[in-house]
Amino acid sequence: MSCTTLLIGKDASYSGATIIARDDDTGSGRYDPKRFVAVHPDDQPRHYRSTLSHVEIELPDDPCRYTIAPNVLPNRGILAEAGASERNVAMSATETIAVNERVLAADPMVELRPAVGEPGDADYQPEQPGGIGEEDIITLVLPYVHTAREAVQRLGDLLEQYGTYEANGISISDVNEIWYVETIGGHHWIARRVPDDCYATVPNQLGIDDFDLADAAGEQRFYMGSADLREFIEENNLARAMKPAAAAGFAGTAASPDHFNPRTVFGTSTPKDHIYNTPRAWYMQRCLNPSEDWDSPAARYTPISDDIPWCRVPENKVTIEEVDYILSSHYQDTPYDPYGTLGTPETRHRYRPIGVNRTGHMVAVEIRADVPAAEASVMWVSFGSGPFTTVAPFFANVDDTPAYLRDTTKTPSTGNLYWDNRLIAVIADAHWFENYNAVEAYGERVRAFGHRHVAGTDAAFAKAFAADVSATDADVVRTLEDANAAMADYLQKQTAALLADVLYTSTNLMHNAFFMSDRWQ
Repeated sequence: MSCTTLLIGKDASYSGATIIARDDDTGSGRYDPKRFVAVHPDDQPRHYRSTLSHVEIELPDDPCRYTIAPNVLPNRGILAEAGASERNVAMSATETIAVNERVLAADPMVELRPAVGEPGDADYQPEQPGGIGEEDIITLVLPYVHTAREAVQRLGDLLEQYGTYEANGISISDVNEIWYVETIGGHHWIARRVPDDCYATVPNQLGIDDFDLADAAGEQRFYMGSADLREFIEENNLARAMKPAAAAGFAGTAASPDHFNPRTVFGTSTPKDHIYNTPRAWYMQRCLNPSEDWDSPAARYTPISDDIPWCRVPENKVTIEEVDYILSSHYQDTPYDPYGTLGTPETRHRYRPIGVNRTGHMVAVEIRADVPAAEASVMWVSFGSGPFTTVAPFFANVDDTPAYLRDTTKTPSTGNLYWDNRLIAVIADAHWFENYNAVEAYGERVRAFGHRHVAGTDAAFAKAFAADVSATDADVVRTLEDANAAMADYLQKQTAALLADVLYTSTNLMHNAFFMSDRWQ
């Protein structure tokens, strides 16, 4: 699927928390309704069979509870997409990327091959399952790990054993670290840790721009990857862009250096990227480092630059509001805004926006270090097209989620967050300027209430459980579920009010509108 990822290291975040956030955008030709659910250990499969690739995997018998934002329809598998576990490990899977033909020749994708003929025929060939993919990753990894590093290694082991049928990037975090994993061909992978004082931006393009083979094979402070990565590169002549040993800060020999740029070795760079991918990275970094020159003819980076850094230090610590703004953005204050007045009709539709009509949800998982572990993970959730909605916080360590987010219907209806926001977007879009103030005010109210609600829950939690040695896990979970229910109740009332507002405004602007007061007497 197409999507956009923003990762915020703990020293770069406003709260001292790690934050991983991602838009999940439905592919062309369909819309996938989304929901927000908790998965109990008893509901976790022990024998897993992928819907799309038919790969079958035996799973451990000790899963933990976790909360996810999957598809409603099961036709393409679970597609958990974003999740956080009771152990405070979070994942967002996946970011669809691309690897080049040389990689695919050396390590082909593991694709499902249907059976040929019938059993008993002389030329019968049984079905060959494919590898794992986006639909599987969170289900296979998140319930079984205790740290982000452990999750990276488990995912890497699964990729090496079963392979994958698609190129993807996966975000993984805990309270201390954020890791970003990219699949390389059918069975290889690389991972890089986001520096604590940095953010990382990833459109649908292989993003990691530096890799240290020595660290990956040794201490693994900032890099991990397939054990045979160096040999894979050398044996398949992939190293055309390796930096020479003489370059400052790079070790190794000219034939086998330790540092290299994965984008050039493994990735692609096409005119399509300059329409679909690089402009999104450019705009995200423009928002978080605004004092730099992004627009003049002398600008270091432009919307079509192929060398925009994967990560960098922001000018100010990044807030949830900025994450929400960026991942719902449409090139505001530039000639490329489809709702704007700058530029020309051509420039306003030149590049693929971040917040598009096809967005199913955006989830920002914040794992906090300054509260008890039981309430550390907060999932800031929005459903529908980003420019017309907003995030709201929900605690992840629960047995159940509010019906307003959980019980999304398969077909359009009101009374659930996904379809309410889809209806708001399609009504308000045609009359952007007339509806924008109402949408903006809705977002401000919900986010302000959300911050106040989280702080109030923290205070109540501390008062209730700090000295209560008899408190059980069930008591903690019930408290967090009550908090989520209150948040959902407020969100539902505000969303219903916004729907009524934009419906009234847009109805008055219909082409067949007529009022007696319009007629001159």
